Formats: sequence, C-alpha cells, structure tokens
Amino acid sequence: MTDSQKSVAAWAAIAGIFLMMLWFLAPVMAPFIVACVLAYALTPLVDWLDAAAQGRVPRVLAVVVVELLFVLLALGLVLLIVPILVKELPLMRDQLPLFLDKLNTAVQPMLRKLGIKLSLDLPSIKAFVTTYLNANFEDTLGSVMASVKLGGSAAMAVLGNVVLIPVALFYLLMDWERFMHTLRELIPPRLRAATDSFLAESDQVLGEYLRGQLMVMGVLAVYYSLGLSLFGLDLALPIGTFTGLAVFVPYLGYGLGLVLALLAGLLEFSGAGGATQAVVMVAVVYGLGQMVESFFLTPRLVGERIGLHPLAVIFALLAFGQLFGFVGILVALPVSAVLLVAVRRVRSGYLASGLYQGRGPRRGS
Repeated sequence: MTDSQKSVAAWAAIAGIFLMMLWFLAPVMAPFIVACVLAYALTPLVDWLDAAAQGRVPRVLAVVVVELLFVLLALGLVLLIVPILVKELPLMRDQLPLFLDKLNTAVQPMLRKLGIKLSLDLPSIKAFVTTYLNANFEDTLGSVMASVKLGGSAAMAVLGNVVLIPVALFYLLMDWERFMHTLRELIPPRLRAATDSFLAESDQVLGEYLRGQLMVMGVLAVYYSLGLSLFGLDLALPIGTFTGLAVFVPYLGYGLGLVLALLAGLLEFSGAGGATQAVVMVAVVYGLGQMVESFFLTPRLVGERIGLHPLAVIFALLAFGQLFGFVGILVALPVSAVLLVAVRRVRSGYLASGLYQGRGPRRGS
C-alpha cells in the first residue's frame, strides 16, 4: 500500500469514527449542532459590528448585541401565538360544547352505517372541558403537563437545551475565528490550499442557501396571511406570519401553523359556515401552500441557488430526517450544499483523471 493510499485510508477511518460518534451521541450533540449552525449564520453580523466599531468597543459587546437581537426575534416568533390564545380561549369555552354536539350528530350516522357502536357521554365531556377552560392558567398548564405525561427528565432536557444553546452560541461567536484556525492547523500543509478553496466555495453556497431560505419565509408569510384573510379569519395576520416564518423548521412549523389555523377557524366559523368552512379554508390555503413551497419555492429559491435539483432537495429532507431526526431535517439542506461542493470536486478530478480518459496507470509506477 502506497503512502497516498494509507493517507486516504486513515482519513476514511477518521471520518467513519466521527460519523459513528454523531450517530450515537445525536441527542447530546443536538444543541451544539444548532448552536454551530446559528454561529455560522450570525458570525458575519458580529464581524461587521466589530469592524464598524473600529476597536473602540470589545468584541463581547457585539456578540451580546447580536445574540440579544436573535433571542428577541425568536421570542417575537413565539409571542405571535399569544394573541391567538387570548382571543381563542374564551371562544373555545363558549363554542366547544356546541361544536361537540354538532360533531356527535354528524359522526353517529356514519358510524352506524359502518356497524360501529360508539356512545359518547357528551354531558360529562362538556362539563370536563368547561371546568378546565374556566380554571386558572396554572391549573390548566399543570393538567396538560400531567395528561401528556411529560416526565421530569424530558422537561429538564428541554430546559437544558433552552439554556445550553444560547451559552454555546455565545462562546462560538466569541471564538469562531480561533476555532476555525485550530481546525485548519489539523489539516496537512500540502492540503491546506485545496481545503481553503473548498471551504470558500462551500461558504458561498451556504450564503446562497440562507438568502434563499429568507426569501421563502417572507413569501410564505405573506401568502398564508393573505390566504387566511380571504376566508375571513380574524387572526389571519398572526397565524399566517407565524406559519411563514416557522417553515424554517421543516414540517414542525408548518404543522403547528396548520393546527392553529384549524382551531381558530373551527371556533370562529362555528356560527356561520360551521366546521366545513374551517376545514375547507385549511385544506385550500395550507394544501396549496405546501405544494407551492415543496415543489416551487424551496426547489427554485433554495435548491437552484445552491445547485441542488428539486428532487435532490426533497430527498435530502427525507433522508436526513430518517437518519438524524429533527436535527437532521434542520441541517439537511446546508449539509447537502457542502456535500454538493465535494461531489463537484470529485467529479472534476475524475473527469480529468487518466482513469476516465482511458489512460491506465503506467507500468512500473
């Protein structure tokens, strides 16, 4: 085995060990991976503020300002749900008993045709729901937590991630350049030029990805807000904006927005068009929105910007989600963009090689 073959084998072994560590430590690595992605996206803004200050203020101040802005933006996204809850909870208390009566009246004939005997104790169900909706917020939250059996370990894990991600992000933003320099020193000197070129191209592709993703979020926020308002939903603006911005987290943001829109529609339209109007609204607006996002916006505004075919975008989301769960979905397209750069370089090297052009290895070499 030649020295070059030994080197390739060594790097392949290191890559294999690294992937195995990611596989087994995925739950532990999740907050750090999220922090790394955020640090990569926010470091240019920190560098810009640091350069604009021309050394008159410490870098830590720029880091604190950028991280606070990001936290406020994230909180603002979450707080979009507050007006929805404030408006819908009183409506839920008043309209839910009526909705249960209508639902029972509609469902029972269909169940009888299917030979299914199901008897619902509606008075008890309505009394139970009314009691909990009339209770104070603390009692309701405690009941919900108990009903979904959210264990102490799961609660601590969620709380730990909420605290750990900002802490990890702070240190990464402070020392990003030092971390990158340390990693670069691990690369053999003869490979650094090629590695720097690869990283520069990857950085350009990832920048295109982030800009494309922001465009998708903006377009969808406008679309969902307008679509829901055309159906007469009072809370169209907060629900539509939340859905559009939350699509940055694939599937989860869309699903939560859909549930909020359906709940708001069922309560608001209960006296007019009933459940049918709410279901039609959600089916039309969110069904069309999902198709436009999946088959046009994301492939065109994100996939084409980073050079991924629309089918490759869909496959990447499904494959990374299957392998790494929620974190995999979150990093699917950025990682695919970097892999695309690697594939391009491997392909170029192969096309320029003697193996492709029919020139076999020289004898005696």
